[in-house]
Amino acid sequence: MINTTNCLNAFVSTWDSDYYIYGVTSIHYSKKEKLEMELREPVSPTGQYLNSSALSLSVYAFLEFEVPIDDLPFMPLIKDVFLSINSRFSSIMIADKKGEKQWKRVEVKITDHVNVPIFPSGLSPESYDKHLDDYFAKIVMEELPKSRPLWEIHIIKYPTSSAAGVIIFKLHHALGDGFSLIGALLSCLQRADNPSLPLTLPSVQLTSNRNGDCNHKILRSVPKIFSLVSKTVTDFCWSIFKSTLVEDDQTPLRSGDVGVEFRPIAIAAMTFSLDHIKQIKANNGAVWFGSCCIN
Repeated sequence: MINTTNCLNAFVSTWDSDYYIYGVTSIHYSKKEKLEMELREPVSPTGQYLNSSALSLSVYAFLEFEVPIDDLPFMPLIKDVFLSINSRFSSIMIADKKGEKQWKRVEVKITDHVNVPIFPSGLSPESYDKHLDDYFAKIVMEELPKSRPLWEIHIIKYPTSSAAGVIIFKLHHALGDGFSLIGALLSCLQRADNPSLPLTLPSVQLTSNRNGDCNHKILRSVPKIFSLVSKTVTDFCWSIFKSTLVEDDQTPLRSGDVGVEFRPIAIAAMTFSLDHIKQIKANNGAVWFGSCCIN
């Protein structure tokens, strides 16, 4: 006789056995499956949500070139450099027999991920700007196939008003956050003056107080700390209030229409001077860079 209570509470897990036992259900794993499971990586809860039936987000990165890119060896660079940055670039998201999402390494067919659009030849850079905007608006609305690794590269070999060529990286947000993905892409680049040195970006150097007046520094920092804490509490309470009781006002950036996120998009760019930014801030109280991008 089997004690059902004990079976339901039992948990047996060992790689020396070909079975996993959960309650009264036994799951058989072959040697090949066990080897594949050892090579898999669990998907974070955030990654699972960002690649679900409810939501699918992608990160886009534009790499502009000052010289034409017709003769660049894209395929070897992608195979030898890009894919080696992160194992997720060579993995698909699957669910195992227990329903848990994992990254599974697969063989990548690079030609399925690289797109080279064909635009009319002989046009002006301003005309290619319009073609690039329309092309980007189209790929934004397309969902990445889940049957292959969640990334695409779009190579634009036509000169625009700001570059001789453009490469668009479309990376699913489940692969990582924006900072980590951009950092991964920057690791593929080399310095023009000395390729053996790592790529560095300009940094701000803080000036040090040579007088060593630590007490004066502490006194000056106390009001800043209280101001930071009070603003944080105020912003947090206001965000809770706005998300539960008050609806955002309708503005040129927010129509308030239902389902607006599923409509086709259009790309627009505009240049503002610093004086205009100050005027916008004075008229509206703040500049929301999350709602619009001001270059």
